[in-house]
Amino acid sequence: MLACCLFMIPTLNSSAAVDATLEDRAEHFLNLVNASYQALYKVQCEAQWVACTDVSPEHDAASEIGGKAMAAFTGNPALINEARALLEKKDQLKPLTVRQLEQVLLNAAEGPMTNPKLVSDRIAAETAQASTLNGFVFKRAGKAITVNEIGRLLQNSTNLDERREIWEVSKQSGPALKPGLIKLRDLRNGVARELGHSNYFALQVAGYRMSQEEMIQLQDEFVRELRPLYLQLHTWVKYELARKYGQPVPNRIPAHWLNNRWSQEWPGIIQSANLDPYFEKKTPEWIVKTAEQFYTGLGFANLPSSFWERSDLYPVKAGDARKKNTHASCWHVDLGTDIRSLMSVENNSDWFYTAHHELGHGYYFMSYTRPEVPPLLRIGANPSFHEGMGELIALAANQVPYLKSLNGLLPADFHYDTNEFLLDNALNPSVPFIFFSSGTMAHWEYDIYGKELSPDQWNKRWWQYVHDFQGVDAPSERGEEFCDPATKTHINDTPCYYYSYAIATVLKFQLHNYIARNILHQPPQSCNYANRKDVGDFLRGILKKGGTEDWRKVLKDATGEELSTHAMVEYYQPLYEWLKKQNEGRKIGWD
Repeated sequence: MLACCLFMIPTLNSSAAVDATLEDRAEHFLNLVNASYQALYKVQCEAQWVACTDVSPEHDAASEIGGKAMAAFTGNPALINEARALLEKKDQLKPLTVRQLEQVLLNAAEGPMTNPKLVSDRIAAETAQASTLNGFVFKRAGKAITVNEIGRLLQNSTNLDERREIWEVSKQSGPALKPGLIKLRDLRNGVARELGHSNYFALQVAGYRMSQEEMIQLQDEFVRELRPLYLQLHTWVKYELARKYGQPVPNRIPAHWLNNRWSQEWPGIIQSANLDPYFEKKTPEWIVKTAEQFYTGLGFANLPSSFWERSDLYPVKAGDARKKNTHASCWHVDLGTDIRSLMSVENNSDWFYTAHHELGHGYYFMSYTRPEVPPLLRIGANPSFHEGMGELIALAANQVPYLKSLNGLLPADFHYDTNEFLLDNALNPSVPFIFFSSGTMAHWEYDIYGKELSPDQWNKRWWQYVHDFQGVDAPSERGEEFCDPATKTHINDTPCYYYSYAIATVLKFQLHNYIARNILHQPPQSCNYANRKDVGDFLRGILKKGGTEDWRKVLKDATGEELSTHAMVEYYQPLYEWLKKQNEGRKIGWD
C-alpha cells in the first residue's frame, strides 16, 4: 500500500506550477521526491541487508521486490520529465536545488521506467548474481573452506605447491559468476543508454561530473606519477620473495607468491612490521569498540545503540548453516539514524584497520544526516570521498604512535624501524593498489562496458592488464574457461567503481598530509590523531556537507589544493631513496 501511494507522488499539479515561482515549483517537487526516496530507500536497503546477512531464495526474492519498488519510483517518467524541465532553467535556481535535480536524474538512470522490462530484467539479474556471489562455497579437496581461511593460508604457507593450490581455489567462483556478469554487462549498458549515457561506465563516472575519457586519463596520470616508486618496490619485493622461496628471481612476480589473491596489495612481506601477535590477546569486540573510541576521541558522538543491536560484525559460527556476504561494508539503511556494518572481524591487524575504515563510513553518514542536507544528497562529495575518509582513518590507525597510545596493545618498550614500517605501509595497501585499481580494474571495466569487449576475451584482457600494469604473472595458464576478474566482489555488485578507490587512496594522503603538517605539526609518516578535537573539527567541516557542493570545491576549501599525488609521493620519498640504494645493480621493472 505504501508503494502504491508513493508512485503517484511525481505527478504534479501543472496548473499550480504555472502560478508558482520556478524555485517554489522545484522546492515542492523536491520535497515530495526526498520524502518518497527516503522511505523507499529504507525498504530496499532492509531487504538487501537481510539478503546479504542470511542468504536464501526467500530473502533474494524480497531484495528483488525492494529493488523494483525503488526503480519504479526513481525511474518514473513523470519524475524524469519534471527534473529535466526544471534543469532547462537551472541558472534561475539555487545551486542546492540544481544539485538535487541532477541527482534525481542520476538515480533515475539506474532504473529508468521508460523501459520497464529492461529495468525488471536488470534487477532480477542483479539479485541472482548477488545470490551466487554471497552463497558460493569454496572447496579444497572436496571440503568447504572460508575466505578468511584462504587468506590465512596465503599469509602463512611457505610451500609453493600449497600456495598455488590455495590461489587456484580462490578463483573457483569465477566460472559460476561469469554467465551472470555477461548478462549484467548488457543490461547495465542498456539501462544507462535509456537516459542518454553511452554506457554504464560513463553513467558511473557522471557522478564526478566527468567523462569516461577524463576519468581514464586521470587514472593514467596516477600510474605515471607513481610508477618510479612502484618499479623500485616491485624490484625489491621480487628479490625478497625469490630468496624466501628459494627460487630464481623472476621477471614478473608469480601471483601465488603474494599473500593477496588478486595481488592488489602485498601484505606480510615485512615480518618486523607484523603486529598480529599483539592483537591475539585482544577480542574482535575490543577491535570494533576501539575503532569507535578513535572517533569519539576526535569529538564525534558515539555510534547509535541500534548500530550494536543490528550490525553483523563477526564471522558465522562454526556449524551454523547461515551464509553471509564476507565483504566488509557499512550501511546507511534509512538515510537517518539506522547505521549498520557487515564484517567478519577477527583479532588481527587487518581487521583492526578495516574496522576503523568501515566506521569512517558510519561517521560520514552521521555527519551529513542533518536538516541542511536533503536525503537525495546524503552521499559523499563524490563516491571517492566516502572511501577516502575510511582509508584516511585506516592510515591514521596504522601509525605506530597511535598504536602505542592504546592501553595494553603494544609493550611500553616497543621499538620499531621507521623505514620498515614505511615499507610495509607502502606495500599494503597503498602503492600496489594504485596499479591494481587505476590500472587493471579501471581499464578492464572500461573495456567491457565502454568498448563492449567480447566475453570470450575477458580473461585474456584481464591478465594482459595484470601483466602490464602490475608486473604479475598467473602461476598457470588462465584460459577463457575461467573468469578471474569476476572473483573480485565489486566487479559483480558495485561495477565501474574501482577508480573511486584509487582516487580515495590519493585523497587520503592529501588529507593526511594537511592534518599532519598543519594541525598536528608532526611528521606525516609518524603521527597521532588520538583525542585531537581540532582534527575532528577539520574532518567534520568536510563530512557535514555530504553531496551539497562540488567535490573539487570541498577539497580546495579544506586543503587549498587540487587533487594531486604530490602528498603520496612525498610521504614515501624517504623509502624511495632507500629502495634505489637497495636495488643498485638490479634490473628495475619487468619490461
